[in-house]
Amino acid sequence: MAIKVCVFDAYGTLFDVAGAARVASEEPGRAALADVWPQLAADWRTKQLEYSWLRAVTGDYVPFWQVTKDGLDWAMERAGLDDLELRERLLALYWELPAYREVPMMLAQLRAKGVAAAILSNGNKDMLEGAVDSAGIGEFLQALLSVEQVGIFKPARAVYDLVGQEFGCAPDEVLFVSSNGWDAAGAAAYGFDTVWVNRMGLPMDRLMAQPAHVLSDLTTIPELV
Repeated sequence: MAIKVCVFDAYGTLFDVAGAARVASEEPGRAALADVWPQLAADWRTKQLEYSWLRAVTGDYVPFWQVTKDGLDWAMERAGLDDLELRERLLALYWELPAYREVPMMLAQLRAKGVAAAILSNGNKDMLEGAVDSAGIGEFLQALLSVEQVGIFKPARAVYDLVGQEFGCAPDEVLFVSSNGWDAAGAAAYGFDTVWVNRMGLPMDRLMAQPAHVLSDLTTIPELV
């Protein structure tokens, strides 16, 4: 079937999750962060994801914002950064993560082709609205779908169900795009036509399914629809 809607993961796919730590590290008086920000950003993201997976397995759902704060606390402790003001600054910047540079043009091209675009994310709805507004890409998105609607994190099938409920489409009418290999695998197993945006050149995950397409960035997404 023809693709009717292109659905994007948010964090790491449309928005650069390292952006908060990088921006903060460039601010005056942040010498301690400047020395460790790449590791802090990586640890923050890793723990954010690990905590979401564990909570999905155990059924102990909390909003993604809580998971995000918990991940940052772990990362800051590992980095030896005991600084409440820095913590608040990093959390504030997470609401303003920069979009990758190809995102606006790519979304505009999808709109020109008449293909609906949406976000499906672990993020809270208000977190997503903040990032979308900050990046100035709201005009290109028809829906912001959040796991808070079902109370469980990806890759639970109930999360992917949200797309069909919103757009009235079959799984094979959806192009799902994620920079997370595990998310791309989950979406492929669900039945979506799936793109893994492998920005870091990582090996393919050994999971229940594999994405149909592997790209290094989002530039050529419109060509797939």
